Formats: sequence, structure tokens, C-alpha cells
Amino acid sequence: MKELHLSIVSPEKSIFDGNVKIVTLPGMIGSFSILPGHAPIVSSLKAGTLSYTTMDGEEHTMDIQGGFVEMSDGTVSACVS
Repeated sequence: MKELHLSIVSPEKSIFDGNVKIVTLPGMIGSFSILPGHAPIVSSLKAGTLSYTTMDGEEHTMDIQGGFVEMSDGTVSACVS
């Protein structure tokens, strides 16, 4: 199985940096999920819930006010507020 690395940052700090099984984000036209092997994407994010599942199966959620996300070469980079 391919790996998926997630990096979540806010203007104040780094929130999470590690490998995940899946990340679900609140896109401007609806929620979407990114899995390992996903095609490259850049998207704006709206207020909503960002969630991800770590490699040990632990689920995490956080409310965000907006931001953007980029997926490239197996790395998801999310800048959120």
C-alpha cells in the first residue's frame, strides 16, 4: 500500500505531521477524501470539519474556519485557520 503523508499547519503553529490512512476535508463545493495514490490536487477549504485516521487506526477531527490544501507526490499539505 502506498503511503500518505499529512502536514497540517496554521498561521500560529504546526498541528500535525505524519503518515495517515485517509484525510477528509471540507472543500468549497463539498467534503472530499484523499487516500494514498490520489491524483495531485489543489483546493480551497471552507469552514467545517477536517478529519484524518492515523496509521494505528486512531481517528482525529478538528473544526477549521477555512484554508487550502495541496496533494502532490504522496504528501497532503493543509494550511488552515
